[in-house]
Amino acid sequence: MSVLSTDAVKPDINVDIDRDWWRGAVIYQIYPRSFQDSNNDGVGDLAGIRDRLEHIADLGADAIWISPFFKSPMKDFGYDVSDYKDIDPMFGDLAVFDDMVAKAHGLGLKVMIDLVLSHTSDQHDWFLQSSASKDNERHDWYVWADAKPDGGPPNNWLSIFGGPGWSWHATRRQYYQHNFLTSQPDLNFHNPQVRDAVLDVTRFWLDRGVDGFRLDTINFYFCDAQLRDNPALPAEERNADIAPEVNPYNYQNHLYDKNRPENIDFLKRFRALLDEYPAATAVGEVGDAQYGMQILRDYTQGDDRVHMCYTFDFLSAEQPTAQRVADVLHKFESEAGDSWTCWAFSNHDVVRHASRWQLADEHAVQHLKMLAALLVSMRGSVCIYQGEELGLPEAEIEFEQLQDPYGIAFWPKFKGRDGCRTPMVWDTTVQHGGFSAQQPWLPVSAAHQALAVSAQQGAPDSLLEQYRRLLSFRREWAPLIKGSLEGIRVNGNVLSFLRVHENETLFCAFNVGSHTASCSLDDERDQRLLEGYGFSSTLENGVLDIPGFSAAYVQLG
Repeated sequence: MSVLSTDAVKPDINVDIDRDWWRGAVIYQIYPRSFQDSNNDGVGDLAGIRDRLEHIADLGADAIWISPFFKSPMKDFGYDVSDYKDIDPMFGDLAVFDDMVAKAHGLGLKVMIDLVLSHTSDQHDWFLQSSASKDNERHDWYVWADAKPDGGPPNNWLSIFGGPGWSWHATRRQYYQHNFLTSQPDLNFHNPQVRDAVLDVTRFWLDRGVDGFRLDTINFYFCDAQLRDNPALPAEERNADIAPEVNPYNYQNHLYDKNRPENIDFLKRFRALLDEYPAATAVGEVGDAQYGMQILRDYTQGDDRVHMCYTFDFLSAEQPTAQRVADVLHKFESEAGDSWTCWAFSNHDVVRHASRWQLADEHAVQHLKMLAALLVSMRGSVCIYQGEELGLPEAEIEFEQLQDPYGIAFWPKFKGRDGCRTPMVWDTTVQHGGFSAQQPWLPVSAAHQALAVSAQQGAPDSLLEQYRRLLSFRREWAPLIKGSLEGIRVNGNVLSFLRVHENETLFCAFNVGSHTASCSLDDERDQRLLEGYGFSSTLENGVLDIPGFSAAYVQLG
């Protein structure tokens, strides 16, 4: 492994900085392979990210989250790490990373990076040593187990990528656990040396100046020490989005291969490390449809665990009707307590919401504008995935073009994640959308190129300019950033709620239908219809008339 360079300086913990900056922050997710190619090899890189940071700052984001760029054999495109303390050459090197961080900070952007701690690549030095024998110093750094008497795996655990969650290793003559690809063995977090090692990785990047982390598969760190079988999950409780007829992973109630209570103590240690730095933060990915809200509460309550988590409530195919959104918000407000979430409609693992949710063609852009307003108005922080601000739909990828192992494994029922990972489009007039002068690792669709930044920049009615308006408006109103959420109501296609912070109250209303709808405020306080966020409503005698697929904000008091 590489070591910390002499020019990486630990930040001064006495710097006057808002340690609470993450609460209500807008985080822009970058998939580095697909953001900007600076050296024309067809793959995005850190220098490309550095050169495009102005776009994110102009959008109004507070931070960037960069998906993995560590050394990796790229079997799962960086989520299989072979060296946590170095950059894969396809993305650059540590000097370029430091330069990118410095520029981001100069633009007022915090930098968060993706930490994949539950598993490594099978090419990581730790695994190469652990798999060499049963008595070396790292022999129990991974989850190893003997075969059953009949030669089968030690229990019934399954892999999310299909098939058993165990693979046989001929040298060790044992099985090793993997929740994902066979080339992604799971670390043994029951070993204190493993916990120390991943915290050392965390400190390495904090010392380089990063402001926080997105924690991949945060609820997968520990498995059951006794390796007990998972019980079956009743058919009526299976998540349709996972398609149990294709992938049997969803046949089980995953009580023992993830979501273990031991994780809490580790997260407390992780938070204590972050608290040594001026304002470091973390957001955890909770990959569990059944227990997501409970885990979010358990992992983020109080001030000694991670700062925030996000669940998959709005990353599913279920349509965001007024009632559906209200149900999610009611559940969050009633069950999450003082926990904090980070809402997202799209990311690098799911079909883009411009395609996943059924948008009426003639109203598609307007519908996306309303959804953007909803996203930035709920209580919590916000993740925006690259290209979301352009309204990019899911790209059509032919089987011969697929790169994603998940898509290849489950074709044609699922086409995998490549359709949301295609290159960012910057210019309508340049081949490959200005992403690269060479054929990119995934193709740029003609539909995407027409939506490039150059086509929307400065166009008042464009989705890009609407995002800029909304984020600018949001910055002006503390209730939208850090306020409580109260009074959730549904009236037909109109969802409304209050955001309250200290002595300021905003009434927020969203018409999720295509026709004008009315909404009564039912509030005796003074009412002022606000402007500057890109929608036109009217307010008269305490009644809002909201055009189709629009939002309205009223100051009360």
